[in-house]
Amino acid sequence: MRETRWAQVWMATGLLWFLLAIAFAPTNKIYQQGLVAFLWLPTLFFAWSMRARLLELWQGQRLLCLSVLGLGLWALLTLTWTHDEEPSRGAKRSLYIIVFLLFFPILANARPERVIRLMQWGGLGLALTALLAAIKFYVIDGNALMARLVGLGELAHPILGGYVLGLAAVWLSHWVPRNRWVQVGWAVALAFLAGFVLLSQSRGAALALLLTIIAMPIWCRDRQSRIVAATALALTMVAFWLLEPLVMARGASFRPQIFMASLDMIAQHPLRGLGMGSAYSVSAAGLQFDHSHNLFTHIAIELGVPGLLLWSAVWFAVLREAWRARETLYGRGIIGIWMFSFLAMQFDAASISGTPRAEWFISWLPVGLATVLVWTQAKYNACDKIPRST
Repeated sequence: MRETRWAQVWMATGLLWFLLAIAFAPTNKIYQQGLVAFLWLPTLFFAWSMRARLLELWQGQRLLCLSVLGLGLWALLTLTWTHDEEPSRGAKRSLYIIVFLLFFPILANARPERVIRLMQWGGLGLALTALLAAIKFYVIDGNALMARLVGLGELAHPILGGYVLGLAAVWLSHWVPRNRWVQVGWAVALAFLAGFVLLSQSRGAALALLLTIIAMPIWCRDRQSRIVAATALALTMVAFWLLEPLVMARGASFRPQIFMASLDMIAQHPLRGLGMGSAYSVSAAGLQFDHSHNLFTHIAIELGVPGLLLWSAVWFAVLREAWRARETLYGRGIIGIWMFSFLAMQFDAASISGTPRAEWFISWLPVGLATVLVWTQAKYNACDKIPRST
């Protein structure tokens, strides 16, 4: 397809809407309607004309594509025994997920630098939301400094806000502009994002961010990543020394008990699970919890062990493709995003079949971004193809 300016703007708006409107949209309904207008519709509109690119994706990432299709078909099959009162919603959401994943190769059109640039702008926008959220929470609303900071809009939850803004800090730390003066603003944006994670007191997000940044030299292997990792470790030690009572006050938040209770629930329906979209609660330590606080056990509860295996195939196929492209700038960023998301989903993520929401940032967004890796290896060299911020 010969791209036109209006087509590029329409698709770019879709990604920026997904990344930013989750905080800025007045209501969740407007956020979802915007996704239909700016993401789902252009994907369907351009899918046929971009069929050559989609064929390249199929040929280059056969394992990932088959795993996604297998998971989708199994999830649809579980609707025949689901406890969800409206199983048709599950079918519609499965279609939404497939269209969402197709959006990325169509948006990129074999140009990964386009996706990087949009993600850079999205990260800067999320850094702005971190600053605005802190001003609103501490200055306007007058909350105590030791209160847990929450984000704006659909991120008005310390854990979900911490995961989304922590992930933004990860991709900004990997996709840094070359211009020295722009890098100063980049550092400020990273400080806002990391500061939000710290003030949210979300230990899962903080641990995922810390371990990802410390591990960066493994796949980046440059002086900059080592400096960033050492700085993050030093700042974390200082922060822990200052905030140790807050960090330790909530203990393990019943996570071990929830995990063991989740395993018992999986054992009750190991093959079929409860069915996609089934509501359930986990009984642990004399309390009731809305979900299993772990994406892998949540999937096993809903979709059974076959669903868990298929999701694992999807998730580790993303890592496989990213690792094969680790010598490229885009590949390194996807490894970092995968690492943070994998760690974060161990502590609180609980949905892959719901409508687009904060959890999608650490589940389906990494998968969607990974579909662009098929064009990365041949076109980009990490040493001299760093896109400039505009």
